[in-house]
Amino acid sequence: MNENLPEPPRISEGQARAMARAIIAHHFGSKPKRVSQKGGGITNFVFETNHAEGDFIVRMSPQAAKVKEYLKEQWAMAQVRKVGVPVPEVLEVGADVVPIPYMVSRKVEGGEATHHPEQMAVLREMGHLTALIHTIPTSGFGHTFDWSSNQLSRKETWAEYLKRELNIEQRLKVLEMNRMLSKPQLKALNTTLRDIENLEANPVLNHGDMRLKNVMVDDAGAITAVIDWEFCSSNVAPYWDLALALHDLSVDAKQAFLGGYGLSEKEVRAMAPILKALNVINYAPFVERAAEEKDERRLDQYRTRFSGALDLYSL
Repeated sequence: MNENLPEPPRISEGQARAMARAIIAHHFGSKPKRVSQKGGGITNFVFETNHAEGDFIVRMSPQAAKVKEYLKEQWAMAQVRKVGVPVPEVLEVGADVVPIPYMVSRKVEGGEATHHPEQMAVLREMGHLTALIHTIPTSGFGHTFDWSSNQLSRKETWAEYLKRELNIEQRLKVLEMNRMLSKPQLKALNTTLRDIENLEANPVLNHGDMRLKNVMVDDAGAITAVIDWEFCSSNVAPYWDLALALHDLSVDAKQAFLGGYGLSEKEVRAMAPILKALNVINYAPFVERAAEEKDERRLDQYRTRFSGALDLYSL
């Protein structure tokens, strides 16, 4: 961490609520009828505001750099709407009305899909929408792409992204130091990672966290919006999004998602080594955190997962 960076301002829930009210009053010319907190904490605040012009969601963060993420989300949602992916309408991103970055969007109908009874149908539709997202071409790889005019931060190749942004060498060291994988597993992982560096794929938009918690549905299970585009990136498809979307689903749920995406069973079997490699690499930060906290129980749970002991299908 750079010690020279200023600490973000400490903002109470009451101060954040007043800011949300001021943002809505500024943009619509009159105060909202009601402001209710939908989420909050030290670094992020989310409020629902009811106004004569409609219902809106205001997201804010004391982190000054958050405005870039909001702009990236705004760009991504505008693009996916063109291909038929339902997303919230972003009305404003700024940091001028109040002293911290904010995003204003229209409230979407429905609730989080995590516990909806028609979950398999929802997952099939999520797979279909992910395939639509992957039709949007981008340039470069990683989190700095078409939405930004910055050039020095761009990664022009997939291999460059893996090395300089994902930091796979450091992640491999974390896994090895904490004995997450056997020697044969480490060798196989290294081989797969070297192979995927040479993937010949044009970059496309990826959601980066296409999971049930980030999908809003109506009572019948129809998806009303795909939300939380914070982790969207320019990346290879379908590998990146699928590795993230599938990792915490049951076997049946995985197959529902993949069926909705339009992949054949043969294609799924062929891409399995890449999906597994990316999933394991993406676990490295969690392993590192558990090691720093000396959480041996969690570390041993990870070792069990990586050993394949919980895979009851392959011998």
